[in-house]
Amino acid sequence: MELRVLRYFLLAAREENITRAAELLHVTQPTLSRQLMQLEQELGTKLFHRGQHSITLTDDGMLLKRRAQELVDLADKTEREFAKTEGSLTGELSIGSGETLSMHTLSQWIASFREENPMVQYDIYSATADEIKDRLEKGILDMGLLVGPVDISKYEFIRMPRKERWGILVSRESPLASLSHVSPVDLTQTPLFISKRNLIRDELRGWFGPYYDSLEIAGTYNLLYNAAVMAENGVGIVLCLEHDKNYEKLRFVPLLPTLETGAVLVWKKHQSYSAAAARFFDHVQKCAERMAGDKI
Repeated sequence: MELRVLRYFLLAAREENITRAAELLHVTQPTLSRQLMQLEQELGTKLFHRGQHSITLTDDGMLLKRRAQELVDLADKTEREFAKTEGSLTGELSIGSGETLSMHTLSQWIASFREENPMVQYDIYSATADEIKDRLEKGILDMGLLVGPVDISKYEFIRMPRKERWGILVSRESPLASLSHVSPVDLTQTPLFISKRNLIRDELRGWFGPYYDSLEIAGTYNLLYNAAVMAENGVGIVLCLEHDKNYEKLRFVPLLPTLETGAVLVWKKHQSYSAAAARFFDHVQKCAERMAGDKI
C-alpha cells in the first residue's frame, strides 16, 4: 500500500462521494476510482458500498480507515520531525494528556523550553489514559500525561508534583451542593455518571465499599465537558477529579474520606526519538528535579 493511495482512500471515505473527492485531490474521477479498486484488489476485500450518488464504508473499510489514519499521521509526524532549520532545534512534539490540573505544570515546562527553542511546535492530543497509551505504543505520540491509576511499567516517567482529589460535580440546586463533603451513603440515592476506565472504576468501588452495589449508574463518560452538561440539565451527578473550569450552574464537592490520585508524564523506554523530543525529555526531568529541590 502506498501512502498516496491511503490518503486518496481517506478523503473518499470522508467525502462519501468519489467525484467530490477527486476534485479535492485534483485528479480525475476515473483515476481515483481505479486507485480505490486496485486498493480493494490488493487487500482482497470490498471497502465501499457504492450507491448511485454516494459511497459508504464496509466493515473492512472502517477498519482500514482507522489503520490508514494512524499510518498517515505517523508518516506526517516523521516528516515534521526531520524538518530542519539551520542553527535551530526544530520539529514537533506530540503530547497526549487527560483532563488534569497537572497540565498547568507541564505547560510551564513547555513554556520554558520554548523560550530556548522557539522553532519547535507542539501537537496536544486530549484523551483518556488508555487512549493515550495506545497512541504511545503506535509511535503517534512522543509522551503522555496520564492520570492514575495507571500501569507505567513500560515507560520512563516523571511523577507530577500535584495530587488531585476526587469529588462530584452537582447542580447548585441539589441539596448535595450545600455540603462541604459527600460520603458514600450520600451518593446512593442519586443517578451518577462515572469514568469509563476500568482502573478508575475499581478505585471508586474500593472507596464506596459495601455501598457500591446499591449505586444508580446513569451513565459513563471519558472526558468531562459533556458529562458536566448532563449534570447541568439534571441527568445525573458526575464523579470526577477537581478541576478549574468554571461551570456556573454546578458546584464541586469533594469526597470524604478523601480520595486523591496523581498524574505521571511518561514516554516509552528504549526507543529512538527526534532531537527535539530527546532534548525536551531532558528539560522536563531537570524541571521536575528543581521543583522537588524547592520543596525540601
